[in-house]
Amino acid sequence: MREVKVSREIVEEQLRIAEEYREKSPKGRKFFMECYGCQQNEADSERMSGICELMGYEKTDDKTEASLIIINTCAIREHAELKALSNTGQLKRLKEKDPSLLIGICGCMAQEKHRRDQLKKSYPYVDFLLGTDMIHMLPSVVERAAYGKKRVWAVNDLPHNELGVIAEGLPVKRESKVSGWVSVMYGCNNFCSYCIVPYVRGRERSRNEEDVIREFRELLSSGVKDITLLGQNVNSYRSENGVDFPTLLEHITALEGDFRVRFMTSHPKDCTKRLAETFKNEKMANHFHLPFQSGSSRILELMNRRYDKEKYLEKAMMLKETIPNVALTTDIIIGFPTETEKDFLDTVDVVKKVGFDMSYIFLYSPRVGTRAAVMDDQIPHEVKVERFKYLSNIQNEIARANNERLVGTVQRVLVDGVENGIYTGRSGQNKIVNFSGEGISVGDFCNVEVTEAQAYSILGKKIN
Repeated sequence: MREVKVSREIVEEQLRIAEEYREKSPKGRKFFMECYGCQQNEADSERMSGICELMGYEKTDDKTEASLIIINTCAIREHAELKALSNTGQLKRLKEKDPSLLIGICGCMAQEKHRRDQLKKSYPYVDFLLGTDMIHMLPSVVERAAYGKKRVWAVNDLPHNELGVIAEGLPVKRESKVSGWVSVMYGCNNFCSYCIVPYVRGRERSRNEEDVIREFRELLSSGVKDITLLGQNVNSYRSENGVDFPTLLEHITALEGDFRVRFMTSHPKDCTKRLAETFKNEKMANHFHLPFQSGSSRILELMNRRYDKEKYLEKAMMLKETIPNVALTTDIIIGFPTETEKDFLDTVDVVKKVGFDMSYIFLYSPRVGTRAAVMDDQIPHEVKVERFKYLSNIQNEIARANNERLVGTVQRVLVDGVENGIYTGRSGQNKIVNFSGEGISVGDFCNVEVTEAQAYSILGKKIN
C-alpha cells in the first residue's frame, strides 16, 4: 500500500483555518453530531467534535438549535445506511427554516460511490460530504461550505489499495470521563467476501507506537481508567519500526497507574498464544472478542475467512485455557448465500461448544461491490429471521448460565453511572453490573459481590 502520513504542516494549516473561522464567525453557534456503527466511528466522531469546538461551535443534543449538523455514517449493513438516509431526509425541514444551517455527511457510507451519487442527486440540502480519511480537512470543508456558498465533496475516490491516511495532532472531545478509545490502526487487508470495510476504509495502516502511547497517556492523565484499543483488525497492528500488537500491549500495560485495557476487533488468524499470554498482566481486562461469523467450514471458505471450524475452536479453547475466567464474545452472520440447514447447525454447534458470554448475531446484508452480493442462492429473509430467533434463544440460555456461575463471586467493577441510588459499571469481563453501596463516585474501581444473575447483566452489592 502507498503508506500516507498527513504532514504536520497540513494538520497545522487546518488548525489555523479552524481558529480563523472561529474568530470571523458569529458567536454562540452549536453543532450536532449523530454517529452510527462501530467504535471506530465513535472515535472518529470524537475527533470531529474536537475540531468543531476549535472552530467555535458548542455541542448540543438538540439538532433544532444547531447551526452545523454532521452525520457520521456506517456501511456495514443496509439497515444502518437506510436509517442514516432517513434521518438525513428529516433535516430538509430544518434547512428550509434556516438556510444558513450546514449539513454534512461523513463516514463509510459517504465513501460508497452509489450512495455518494444518491446524496448528491436526491439530497440537495446536504452541504458537504467527508470521506473516511478526510477528517483532518473538516475545517477547510466547513469554511468552504459556509462562505463559498456551494456544496463541497471531500471524498478520496482512490482505489482501495491507495485509500487511507493517518493524521496526528487533531483535537479530541471525549464523550466519557471513565472510558475512552485509542485507534491504533485503520483499514483491513482481509477482504472477507461479505464485507465493505476494505473498500471504504482502505488497506491496513498502523500508527506509530509513540503516537499511540502519547494518546494513551493523555487519557490516563484526564482520569480515564478503561481504555479500548481500536482497529478493524486490531491484532494485525505493526508499527513502522516493527512493533507488533502483543509488544504494544506489553508497553502499554507497563505504564504507571490503575487502569484497564481492552481491544477490538480481532481476527482469528492473528490470535496467537503470545497474544493470549499478555493477559497475565492484571491491567488487561479478561474479555476477548473473537468473531467467527459461521461454524460451517464450507461457508467460511466462501467468506474468505482463512480458517475452518476446527481451527476456530482450537483458538477459542486456547484462549479459555490461557486466560483465567476469560469472557469470550463473538460476531455471527446468519443467512450467508447458500447457507443450508446443516451449515446453520454447524454455527449452533460452535456457539454451544465455546459457550460465548455474548454473541452479536446479524442477518446477512448484501453490500454493493462485494463478492457475496452477486452470489447465487441468496437466503430468503424469513429463513434468516427464523434461524436468528433459534440461535438467539440458545445464546440467551448460555449467557444466563455463565452469569449464574458468578453468583457469590467478587468482581472488580469500574463505576460509570448512578441513578436512584443504584450504581452501574462494567467488570473486567465487560459485563454490566448494577449494584448498591455507599461512598462511591463515578470513575472509582470497587469490589462487588454478585447476588443475582440475568442473561446480560448481573446484580450485586459493594463490599470492602
